[in-house]
Amino acid sequence: MSRPAVTTSPAPLRVGDLVFIRVTARPFLEVASATNCWTNHVGIVVDDRGDDPLIAESTFPLARTTPMTRFVERSEHGRHAVARLAMPLDDTHRHRLIEAAKRRMGAFYDTGFNLNSRGQFCSRFVREVVFEATGTQLGEVETFATLLRRHPDPKLAFWRLWYFGRIPWHRSTVTPASVLRSPHVRIVCDAPETAPAAFDNEKER
Repeated sequence: MSRPAVTTSPAPLRVGDLVFIRVTARPFLEVASATNCWTNHVGIVVDDRGDDPLIAESTFPLARTTPMTRFVERSEHGRHAVARLAMPLDDTHRHRLIEAAKRRMGAFYDTGFNLNSRGQFCSRFVREVVFEATGTQLGEVETFATLLRRHPDPKLAFWRLWYFGRIPWHRSTVTPASVLRSPHVRIVCDAPETAPAAFDNEKER
């Protein structure tokens, strides 16, 4: 199935939009590699007033809000994409979404990417915020065994090092790539047009 049509022109952001970027820290580059997708970080718009919307994100060390311009500046070559929920959001949805994000501000980042931990990580953060506000579940919950063994070159040496010698094969997680590929969102902006072709390795849906 071919990829949906996208635009590289700027689109006005709305509360509830998901913004995907590619950060260059080694663990996140390995996440992108393991998921065969250019993106490795995602945040959600919680304030669309003014010229620089606020993005709520789970990042190291604590969950916080970041202006859109600064959020995108952290992405390699400025590459970013905006995905919008397929279901329209009303004022009640938006209020619930903002409050759900606020309740998670200051949560510690979980470097183990554990869906059932007390901490947060980016894709879990946006998944929970959207579900709490709308009842829509984004992304596919996968075990590390499913995720890492699906890729032809999962670089297990890195992950063994990351997990001090023992990869938690049965741990459940969710990735930015699976959120981006969710049937419950549509891509409204994919920029910049000049991003290196090497980033465009997302599997066709």
